[in-house]
Amino acid sequence: MMKRITAVALLLLVAACTSSGNKNPGLTEDTSTSTGAINAVPGSEQDFMVNVGRRTFFTQGSAALDDTARATLDKQAQWLNQYPNWKVKLQGSADDPGSTQAQTALSQKRADAVKSYLASMGIGPERMLAKGYGREKIGDDCPEIECKAQNRRVVTNLQDNPEF
Repeated sequence: MMKRITAVALLLLVAACTSSGNKNPGLTEDTSTSTGAINAVPGSEQDFMVNVGRRTFFTQGSAALDDTARATLDKQAQWLNQYPNWKVKLQGSADDPGSTQAQTALSQKRADAVKSYLASMGIGPERMLAKGYGREKIGDDCPEIECKAQNRRVVTNLQDNPEF
């Protein structure tokens, strides 16, 4: 009886060791390097987030794209052109001085600016939905300038469903 229990325990242990345990099909573990880095599967949402970047930042009170924003959007456009099955929801935020109405309008202008730029890079407008949320979707509500700067952004969220 003890031999059977030991054999079953050993089988369970071996089975547990051979299972990757990877619950996220968009990521794989790279054991070929000493860092144990995580690699995203090309064309996956994780690939987009890890290797491209989904946040485009703006200066206070502005919806103008600077060089850094354009560099981010250039990478997004290249990736989206390579993987045309994805649609995007462009979620604008604003953590700027002014009324709630003014912040909502500014965040919409930011989302529209990103949409226009991506369209100019070959992404079909039918693949994009731009929505300004004002302060509704800010990351942190904080008084520090550095923190507020992180809230002045458009987040490009991939959508794989046919409707937004």
